[in-house]
Amino acid sequence: MYIDRLNCLIEKINTNLVDFHSLRKRTAPPTQLSSEFLTNKEQGDWAEKTLLKGINDNSKDHVAVLYGRNDNIIAGESGFKEFYKQYQDELDNIGKRPDILIFSKKDFPYSDRDISSWGIEKLEKIVPLAKCGIEVRSSSFLINKYEQFMSKQQDDLINKALQLKERIIDKYTEELKKRNIELYKIIKMMSVENMHILSFRAPSWKSSPQLEELSDLIKNLKTCITGITGRTFLSITPKIEDLKVVYNWCNHYNVPHYYVQVFFDKAYGISFEKILSLLANPELENKEYFIESDIKNQNKTTIKIHANKEKLILNKINLPKHQSRMKELGRGRLLFYVEFERSLASLNKDSFKELFGISL
Repeated sequence: MYIDRLNCLIEKINTNLVDFHSLRKRTAPPTQLSSEFLTNKEQGDWAEKTLLKGINDNSKDHVAVLYGRNDNIIAGESGFKEFYKQYQDELDNIGKRPDILIFSKKDFPYSDRDISSWGIEKLEKIVPLAKCGIEVRSSSFLINKYEQFMSKQQDDLINKALQLKERIIDKYTEELKKRNIELYKIIKMMSVENMHILSFRAPSWKSSPQLEELSDLIKNLKTCITGITGRTFLSITPKIEDLKVVYNWCNHYNVPHYYVQVFFDKAYGISFEKILSLLANPELENKEYFIESDIKNQNKTTIKIHANKEKLILNKINLPKHQSRMKELGRGRLLFYVEFERSLASLNKDSFKELFGISL
């Protein structure tokens, strides 16, 4: 049974990372609003609607509907505090709604494609019939161009590192041996094949011009190695704080849950079950996934999973048309943001079936 598999996995996850059995801390409502927030919200809505259209345009027997909270009320507006309290109550009661639900058409005899505002009694009857729920994440990148850029950058760093190694060994072998024989051995054995696993401390020698130059060369080499060993891929980005409330939703409805990351040219998907299985294996950290504080997302702790290793759901997305919008807040404050039109997208039916187990 689906929820039983999730329960087995969460017992293996370090409670310092996520404690699924502790009470959730309710958050205070935000008090400030920014243009960046509004643009990010618009981009998230664009991603949801683009994926929704991609599914429905390619399906005969199934239908995708919007389900996640999509209230337009924002911080600073009248009634926002009451809305935010209701949202926190819902998180405690049923968990975090996924953005999209997919139903068999025989289980969803309605014309609505947006059930986000349906009453809870009606939702309690229909949601358990869903084939799956999808949390949609968006990224402001063209994944193809990003990977081309990072590939070239990696090649440049590798070439620079090899040049620095050659200069150090050719000019400073004897001095380095005298100062730090172990560091000499590390640099001497460095190659394209092993530099991604090398680790050493760069010295700060200043007692002579030669030692100072040697120290600078080693520091530059260390910088290259750090760049080579860092995360170089675009990611599917579940937030740590969401894992508990996503699990609570799965536990409440026993409906499989998935994440789909929508870039401006492609979209990739992963199951919530696989995310938990990764976290249940800490030896895979910094290999199959990274855990980072996301500056672009209010410094929230985020799991970064290599998108291109997961299922390609939308293999072509047209860049959206977009336009500037303005919102006037209290005291005459104006915020300008970007609004996106829904894009056309090409759905990869084979990958879709492999991930979701649904033949559209």
